[in-house]
Amino acid sequence: MTTTLNPQRPGQRISAVARRGAALVLLGAGLAACQTVPNPMEGIGFREARYQEVTLMRDYRQCRDEALEIDKQARASGSSGGYLTSARLLEKCESKLGPDVAGLAVDERMRAYALGVQNYVKGGDMVAARRTFDSFKGAFPNHDIYYPDGSSFIVTMEALLGRQDPWSFGEFAALNVNSTLKSEMRRLNYWKNK
Repeated sequence: MTTTLNPQRPGQRISAVARRGAALVLLGAGLAACQTVPNPMEGIGFREARYQEVTLMRDYRQCRDEALEIDKQARASGSSGGYLTSARLLEKCESKLGPDVAGLAVDERMRAYALGVQNYVKGGDMVAARRTFDSFKGAFPNHDIYYPDGSSFIVTMEALLGRQDPWSFGEFAALNVNSTLKSEMRRLNYWKNK
């Protein structure tokens, strides 16, 4: 007994391939038809808003870079006026952005804002430092920056600006501030209580 495989005629084989190909073409056309065509006005509005954001951030970065250059010069010369100029310019840079771009480049803006607070402190304008620090906490709630030694910007500024209750000697150890600042606070506390 011999078994024969299902022999196909050449014409039938081509028609099966043609049917599969046609099915794939129809499937592709059907999928292409399912795509929605965006409203041209929505696309333009989105592009305009995105262009506005990019323009604002470019202007912000130019302003910030100028303030960083002034800060660098102030560090080199030890000029309190340079620190104040840099701080004012950083504050101006942030205020130009407005609320529409509050979610853009948050880390970058936090670092610049924090530098502005520090520069007010270095320049000796504690009133502006407190105001800017309060603005920082309002603009970036539940956010903090950490210095390279691991100390907290928020806790350090609260200690420097007197935003916390007076610290007792034992509480200094628990603060997440630089060790130099801790020892200075201990020294001030010692002589204040003598």
